[in-house]
Formats: sequence, structure tokens, C-alpha cells
Amino acid sequence: MKPEQLVDDIIGRLEQVLPASSCSIPLHEPSLKGNEWAYVKQSLDTGWVSSAGGFVEQFEAQLAAYTGAGYAVAVVNGTAALHLCLRLAGVEPGDEVIVPALTFVATANAVSYCGAVPHLADSSELTLGIDPFKLEAYLDEVAVLRDNCCRNRVTGRRMKALVAVHTLGHPAEPERLQQLCRRYRLEFVEDAAESLGSYYKGQHTGTWGTLSALSFNGNKIITAGGGGAVLTNDESLARECKHLTTTAKLAHRWAFQHDRIGHNYRMPGINAALGTAQLEQLAELRRRKRVLAAAYASVFAGCEGLRFFLEPPDAESNYWLNALVLAEENEAGLEPLLEQTHSKGWNTRPLWTPLHLQPMYAGCPRMDVSTAESLARRILTIPSSADLGGEHD
Repeated sequence: MKPEQLVDDIIGRLEQVLPASSCSIPLHEPSLKGNEWAYVKQSLDTGWVSSAGGFVEQFEAQLAAYTGAGYAVAVVNGTAALHLCLRLAGVEPGDEVIVPALTFVATANAVSYCGAVPHLADSSELTLGIDPFKLEAYLDEVAVLRDNCCRNRVTGRRMKALVAVHTLGHPAEPERLQQLCRRYRLEFVEDAAESLGSYYKGQHTGTWGTLSALSFNGNKIITAGGGGAVLTNDESLARECKHLTTTAKLAHRWAFQHDRIGHNYRMPGINAALGTAQLEQLAELRRRKRVLAAAYASVFAGCEGLRFFLEPPDAESNYWLNALVLAEENEAGLEPLLEQTHSKGWNTRPLWTPLHLQPMYAGCPRMDVSTAESLARRILTIPSSADLGGEHD
């Protein structure tokens, strides 16, 4: 099929799913149809708008209950959550942290905030996350276990942690990556910013690692207007996380005593109020997103030259963002597709620019990342708001 024919075919299939509208259709927008107004007003009326107050603790308890995590600590955003995960995992200046080459830049930024170095791993066509098989073969060559830790044979630096990103909400084989971390004495951290409501072998993402980060940015499956959270099953880590997020201030009626360098990272109560109302609707939002994904999968079934990205084996995804993956021979069609969809008011996006192609991470150590580079040239994310799923109930 010629490139222009492929683009026309894709546009025609999208028209079967997306509602006719004179307005633009966002890539993803929040659905605010529950108790958002009531809870935010309650926060305003009581004056508990900052980091104290009942909604923060209520939101944390409900998050822990939903995900099955032992503890949840609510913070100001997902990047702050990941920074805390790495700090609590013992990442120190000069360490290396394995992250996917194909991820949002915040994953690598959180590593940099620790003074550590991102070490870039390749992606899997099956999950869009780190490829555990390729990574294992690579570590067999580059990693050495010495002094009770893992070191990079080439740089001599300690390799301290691995961050698994559940890309677009799809679980990145956390069980295999967890086993790899145990073998190489790496701390296993999950960047679950996009995967609230996703499961692998019946277990929620974000509960496989020692620590994990969630995000409640305005474009996520639920939003707090911003915000994030750290999940862990370790009580001592949860306690330390809460301490660090409140500037490491020691409890006292009036004295300002701090026992280490902390962060002003606690989630404000007004955000927690919004997040609590959203969390009450998560099951329905997730259901609608899966309905929308099924509609897309149906219209793109058998489409020559591309595939609709389906949840990986053993996974049940939240389908945060739906994606079309062009065949390698059709990668030249990505830019025309972006042009055509935007001209119709559909806010589609490519995936991110791989980290080693960003100037601040160009010199990072990396394995062969050819699959990540290829996927970045071939993936189109398409409108995925939960309310679009209501059109297909």
C-alpha cells in the first residue's frame, strides 16, 4: 500500500470511532463527573487546602487499598515521587540507574536529581517497556558482581537500580525484571505513572518493585490537578518517605529541627480532595477506556501496514493512551499522519524522542537501543479520553 493510501485508510478507520465534532478532540482529557466540586469545596470551606487535612490521608488510604500496596504517600507530582523512590532505594551520586531509552524525560531527570547517571536500555515490541531478554544478555557482558554490589565493567560505576516504565499503561513484564534485579543485586523501582488500573498476572503494577511512582497529572486516567504518589510494602520506607516529603522536620510543638536534607514534596489537601473524588470513579473510567480500546482494535483489525497495540500477554491494561504501530516499511507515514489528524482537530502524538537523542543525555552509557529508536519512528498515539469510551457502550 502506498503511503498516501495508508494515511487515508487510517483516517477512514478513525472516523468510525471518533465522534463527529466541530471542536478539536484532545489526546486525553479528564472526566470530572463525580464529587470533585463537593470535595474541593469542602477543602476550601474547612481551610484545609495545604498539605495537612483529612483528604491527604484519605486519598493515601484509598490508593493503597485499590492497588494492594501496603502504603501510599501522596506527593506534589510524579517526578517528585520517582525522585523519592530512587533516593529511598539508596541511589547516590555517581551511581548508574538502568532506565528505558524510550520514555518521558522525567524518568531520566529523576535519576539526575540524585546525581546519578541514566544507563539506557532497549525496548520490547511486545510491551513497549524494557526488553528483559535483551537486557539480561547485555548485563551478562557489561555487569560484574563485586563488593556485594553490581558494577559496570566499562565505567567502574556502581549499577544501583533499574526503573521499569509501564509505557502507555501496559505492564512491562515486571516479574521477569524483578528476577533480573535479584540476580544482579539491583533495586527494582517501577515508574507506574501511566499505569494506575493496570495488572500483570492479577497483581497491580507498582506493587512488584520495592518502591514505585504514580502520577495524577491532568492527562492521566485520574487527576488531582497534578500530584503523584509513592507506593511501597515496606513500612520503614513509607515512614521515611513521609518524613522526607515534609522537609525532614522533627515533630515538635514549635521548634524547627530537621535531621537531614528533605523536600517540600507533600501533596496539598486541595489536590487530594480532587484526587479522592476521581479515585471513586476509577473503576468506571477504566472500564470506559477498555471499551474504547476494544472499538479501536475492532476497526483496525486486519489493517495492512500497521497494528493496534494490544495489552501484552498476562496483562490487563488500563489503555491510558491507545497507540497505532506502523510497520517498519511504513515509518515514513508517521509525519503525514500527524499532519492529517491534526488538520482534522484530532490531537494525536508520536512517542517521545529517545533519551540518547536529547542533548543532556547523549553521553549516557547504553546498550544497543535500535528497537527503541524504531518504535519512536513508528508509533502514533490517538485520542484516548475515557468519555470517548462512553460513545461505544
